[in-house]
Amino acid sequence: MICKVILFLLLVIISCNQKRQNRPETTGTDTLVLEARLEFSAKALLGEGAIWDYEPQLLWWVDIENHTCNLYDPVVKENEAMDMGQRIGTVVPARNRGKAVVALQDGIYELDLESMLFDLVCSPESSLKDMRFNDGKCDPTGRLWVGSMSMNFIGGAASLYRVSEDGDFKKMIDSVTVSNGIVWTSDHKTMYYNDTPTGCVKAYDFDLSSGEISNERIAVIIPSSMGAPDGMTIDSADKLWVAHWGGGMVGRWDPLTGKLLAKVVVPAPNVTSCAFGGPELDVLYITTAREGMSEDDILKYPEAGSIFKVAPGVNGVTADFWGK
Repeated sequence: MICKVILFLLLVIISCNQKRQNRPETTGTDTLVLEARLEFSAKALLGEGAIWDYEPQLLWWVDIENHTCNLYDPVVKENEAMDMGQRIGTVVPARNRGKAVVALQDGIYELDLESMLFDLVCSPESSLKDMRFNDGKCDPTGRLWVGSMSMNFIGGAASLYRVSEDGDFKKMIDSVTVSNGIVWTSDHKTMYYNDTPTGCVKAYDFDLSSGEISNERIAVIIPSSMGAPDGMTIDSADKLWVAHWGGGMVGRWDPLTGKLLAKVVVPAPNVTSCAFGGPELDVLYITTAREGMSEDDILKYPEAGSIFKVAPGVNGVTADFWGK
């Protein structure tokens, strides 16, 4: 598995470098630099999927390769890990409290948090081999947008799906390699999305009523020196906060200009996702991974795979939950 990860990272770097030839760098000398600090020593193999549940004030996150769905309480600094029995790509709390939607390796399920029973919603890729679901979030109507990836890192083998509570699903984007961060603007008219190896964040016109997307264009190009885009969240000013896999940072990007506005330095090379939390949504929680790191890397970054946080000076927005 580690060899596959290393090969994949090499392919990402090659792909990103090819795509950025003759393109200007998008950083500036006035970029704000912040430093994240350790919040919870988890040392997850592949921490991902951060999302803030604003009602009980808890942070959801997953460890994909250790098959756990996690619920972290920052007040008492305790973490509850729930074994999913297989890889889990993402989790989103349900509007029907006491439940959550989870993207497992073989399908999308609604999980009853009291009984820990799973109810299959749909399995869009049941006919495909060696695939798993990866990152995903819900749009303002409660539909889940979730993407997949090949466990053999086959380029273009994956897709992004839109899933409704009744189990209806539709493929929205095909020829994806590693489906990752997805967010919507405050006016619900634009969706941002990234496929990690492309090295960029794309924008789409979004129709809230129909759930259709159109007018694909590039919003942000991540310089190869900063890694590749992974998970993503959005703040109250509609600026993007992108986790940089291989870059040891979270970047605050202006999707209208493509400029880097702020950089959060994280003491772990593989930064995977982020979410605004706290009573005022003014704390950025950040997940990381240990997967693909050498022994020397781990000695240099002993808390890789843990959860970090920073007060970035801006506020986030409340997450959209699963279901109507």
